[in-house]
Amino acid sequence: MKIVTTGIRLILGLVFFVFGLNIFIHFIATPAPPGDASTLLLLMFAHGWFKVIGTLEVLGGALLLSGRFVPLGLTILGPILLIIVLFHSTLAPAGLAFALFWMLMELYLIYAYKKSFESVLQPNAKPF
Repeated sequence: MKIVTTGIRLILGLVFFVFGLNIFIHFIATPAPPGDASTLLLLMFAHGWFKVIGTLEVLGGALLLSGRFVPLGLTILGPILLIIVLFHSTLAPAGLAFALFWMLMELYLIYAYKKSFESVLQPNAKPF
């Protein structure tokens, strides 16, 4: 089980690290999706949203690849994955299968590291 978890952690980390870098370096050609999806992506690029998203993807991917602070990396990448799934489910359904696959990998890793997330789920938490 540990080998599977490590493999999934490395694959997910590599995917986000590479695609996060692609936002800055543009070494993988990505065709523009049709319709409203293209308009949304153009607006996000024009206003610098993708630089923030790319930075977070590189950071989260690097944390997963390093094996240190994996729960922090999963916490950073979780909302990004949710946005990707929502984008593909509403505007570009052709990529929905891949988005759901990556989300399942994220959820598996959250389950594998569930001990690290237990304190977040405690009701009535007290400050220091």
